[in-house]
Amino acid sequence: MKLNPTGIEGLLQVELDLIDTGAGWFKESFQQAKLTDLGLPGVSFVQNNVAFTAEVGVARGIHAEPWDRYISPAAGRIFTAIVDLREGPGFGRLETFELTAEQAIYVPSGCGHAFCTLEPNTIYTYLLTAHWTPEAARTAMNLFDPQVAVPWPLPKDQLSYTEKDATAPFLDAVTPIRP
Repeated sequence: MKLNPTGIEGLLQVELDLIDTGAGWFKESFQQAKLTDLGLPGVSFVQNNVAFTAEVGVARGIHAEPWDRYISPAAGRIFTAIVDLREGPGFGRLETFELTAEQAIYVPSGCGHAFCTLEPNTIYTYLLTAHWTPEAARTAMNLFDPQVAVPWPLPKDQLSYTEKDATAPFLDAVTPIRP
């Protein structure tokens, strides 16, 4: 495993080892001790979710939630965009990644996350540091904000997205998240 810092404070890109089994592969997606030794903050994950998306071009986000996330594909490829929505000098900063089973990202609370599937039948897992609840405070930002200008890997007319995500406020109308 290798941990790489990014241009957003606390956002970490993780390189994972895939072991060829002859019949496929195996990966250690998350190993607390190894990642902590490499610099991952001492976090405790309490929930593991798995998302399956059948089609290419499904886009969701940009959502910031009150928990840290550790995201890694199990199958397929995803483009992911992270926007710092926390109060401070990094507010509005964007980082993007293309993730396969060999990568993961650690997204701190207060950073907005969006994704787009790049292969059919994409599966990704995400660990949360708090239990998901529909009542949790969330901040949403428009997928197509021209100021942030996420470089989506497909043209807008080839993306499948919700009206709610496409009509969320632009960055200049988002109230920065306080620590």
